Amino acid sequence: MHDRAVTRRQFLNDPDDFVHEALEGLVLAHPGLELHTDPTYVLRADRGAPKVALVSGGGSGHEPLHSGFVGPGMLDAAVPGAVFASPTAFQVTVATKAADFGHGVLQIVKNYTGDVLNFQIAGEISAEEGTRVQRVLVDDDLATDTGREGGPGRRGTGATVVVEKVCGAAAEAGAPLEELAVLGRDTVSRSRSMAVALSGAAQPGSAVPSFELPDDEVELGVGIHGERGATRAPFGTAGDLMRQLVDPLVADLQLRRGDGVLVLVNGMGATHPLELSVCFREVHRALGELGVEVARSLVGTYLTSLDMAGVSLTFTRLDDELLRLWDAPVRTPALVW
Repeated sequence: MHDRAVTRRQFLNDPDDFVHEALEGLVLAHPGLELHTDPTYVLRADRGAPKVALVSGGGSGHEPLHSGFVGPGMLDAAVPGAVFASPTAFQVTVATKAADFGHGVLQIVKNYTGDVLNFQIAGEISAEEGTRVQRVLVDDDLATDTGREGGPGRRGTGATVVVEKVCGAAAEAGAPLEELAVLGRDTVSRSRSMAVALSGAAQPGSAVPSFELPDDEVELGVGIHGERGATRAPFGTAGDLMRQLVDPLVADLQLRRGDGVLVLVNGMGATHPLELSVCFREVHRALGELGVEVARSLVGTYLTSLDMAGVSLTFTRLDDELLRLWDAPVRTPALVW
């Protein structure tokens, strides 16, 4: 282990081996997955019937996204980078080739510069080698919606889980590549997310968090790479804090009485299930007061920022097709029904 003072104790051996050892543990626990190295990616062991393949990925530290969502009904391959660092274009290219059944590959990419660039390069190389590739860019984070022309745009966060699930279900049902791309982009357009943190995340082996907060403040609008929020706000009750997420999401999606939504209440890594249940109670109550129906919900830890204490909230406006695809069977390490 590195010779440095560590004040936040973690279960690890050497920080440099942390991601690889974690991936080894994941596939040992889930025989339906295969871990490939040099380059690193995770692949479905049971490929099932030929169909359009779904490939996603990004920096490690967000688990169970993405490797925990590899399996029937979701992804065919996930490509993990180092902690909070994009996978390389080479990794994505090799994973794309391995996942392809011959029906094309749908890339699901969170809107971060490194991810976008490396998936784009991999898509171009794969196309030159004969694989049809379409891309869905997930950009749901309302806190980064500056409206600035030429800027990076909104970050990709919790809606990634929704896109992977509904597109995975449609792919299992035999939908063609172009139809899946349209579905994924429509799902993104229907989704917005926002997060609040009570404390920052610590890198593996690090003694300090990414940011520090006084006891009477929270970070509102945090990202998933340890970024500070868009603003600070006073610490308050769960109801107060959830309302600061609910209101801007409802306004941006223009939700009206009678609308049905999927609600994802997601723990950012160090938030206890009891807290998440309280948060969902408050979100459900707030939407009920507005006449918005919680048609489906998912409460738990699905997209993290290492050990950040926080909650992200994602709303997706549902229609009959999205409801059917959300309810379709799924069998992955992190999501099963």
